[in-house]
Order: sequence, then structure tokens, then C-alpha cells
Amino acid sequence: MESAVQTQIVIIPADRIVDWESFHDVFDEALGFPGYYGRNMNAWIDCLTNADDAESGMVANPVARGDLLTLSLVDTAEFKRRCPEQFDALIDCTAFVNYRRREVGDGPLLALLIDGNFA
Repeated sequence: MESAVQTQIVIIPADRIVDWESFHDVFDEALGFPGYYGRNMNAWIDCLTNADDAESGMVANPVARGDLLTLSLVDTAEFKRRCPEQFDALIDCTAFVNYRRREVGDGPLLALLIDGNFA
């Protein structure tokens, strides 16, 4: 019998994101990226691709191998309206992290928990 996948939920205060600088500030603060974090989406992808590798130091609180890191966005609908470029990049790059991991035989790692009404 397989064991159940556990998830670690990290709150992302998307209401504080107004541009690329604040996007990277918020994710860096929430996830504890290393001091050399490049503050671009390639660096974001690199950090989160390794969020289950404690030795890599890419996030302050890595998840166990096989578990999920769930990014819970606060005030998502307003974030999407205010920062459509950053919102789309978040969706695309989250999907790419999981794709990248699957390509090397690892399971998906990231999940998004999105609140709000998008109607």
C-alpha cells in the first residue's frame, strides 16, 4: 500500500504584489530562497524545482521527497487583475517546475491553492 502524499502549505500574500520586484520579495520572504536568489523567473523555477532537496538550500523549509509544496495565494482574483503578467508567469512557471521534474522521473512538487471568484 502506498503512503499518502503530504502537503506543506505556504501562504503567499499576493495582495502585496504590485510589480516584479514585489513579486520576488513576497516569494523570497515566504519560501526563504538563498541569498544568491537571482530575482527572476528562471531563478524562481530553479529554487522550487529543488524544494524537496534539503541539502540544496533552495528553500528554508523543504518538503519531504514525494510530498507537495502548496502555494496558497491570498486575494488571487485581485492579484490577477492588478498584475496579469506576474499571475500568468506564476501559473506557467509552476507548471514548468512540475514538467521539469517529470522529465527526470520525479513526481510533481508544486500545487497552487487559489482563492477568489474569477467570474
